[in-house]
Amino acid sequence: MKLSNLQGLHAVVTGGGSGIGAAVAGSLLEAGASVTLMGRDLQRLQAQVEAQSPLGAVDCCSVDVGDEASVQAAFAAQAKVDILVNNAGQAETAPLAKTSLALWQRMLNVNLTGSFLCSREVLPGMSERGFGRIINVASTAGLTGYAYVAAYCAAKHGVVGMSRALAQEVAKKGITVNAVCPGYTETDIVERAVATIVAKTGRSAEQARAELAASNPQGRLVQPQEVADAVLWLARPDSAAINGQAISICGGELC
Repeated sequence: MKLSNLQGLHAVVTGGGSGIGAAVAGSLLEAGASVTLMGRDLQRLQAQVEAQSPLGAVDCCSVDVGDEASVQAAFAAQAKVDILVNNAGQAETAPLAKTSLALWQRMLNVNLTGSFLCSREVLPGMSERGFGRIINVASTAGLTGYAYVAAYCAAKHGVVGMSRALAQEVAKKGITVNAVCPGYTETDIVERAVATIVAKTGRSAEQARAELAASNPQGRLVQPQEVADAVLWLARPDSAAINGQAISICGGELC
């Protein structure tokens, strides 16, 4: 197998309907992998399948990553999974004193429990075949704290911790587990953050975007393709020595 060739490997990308997930899917397809996109919005997934089908073999499957039965059914339909990219995520803001239990549980369920459930489903097959790549899309919020997103930070810290623990469990089985931790990235989540800032502060959308970009020493938002490039590197067979890492993709915000 050529080191940069993923031919013959099958990847599942959760949250694959847009943003980072869609960019990751495109990169994996271009490298020769077949890809299954998973997410809750089937219409959005199908649009991505249509857009990316010229790149290779791609299909989609509707799943709620926070629901055990839904995850089990979705992965039971997959013949094998060599590469799992846990990208499905959601961010909501609130001061901790005004964070409801429902919001707290929602953040943990989508961002952390979803990664756990999906990883658990693919591990037996990866172990049997002696090869696997699990790549969890966390966030710089998994490495530091941000005001008004305590639940999101807690969930993403959990993703990083789970990645490090699981990496130790499977280190001798040909499987690697890593996390990528993007800073503010040009995605729907950031667009919603901009809208929240505008609504709560009266700033313009341009000012809100500039405020978010200012956290990056490069003075810009990270692009989804930059995250996808890091995921592709970790997915490669010749990246076997990279295990248990949380890689910041943030222009130097965290050093």
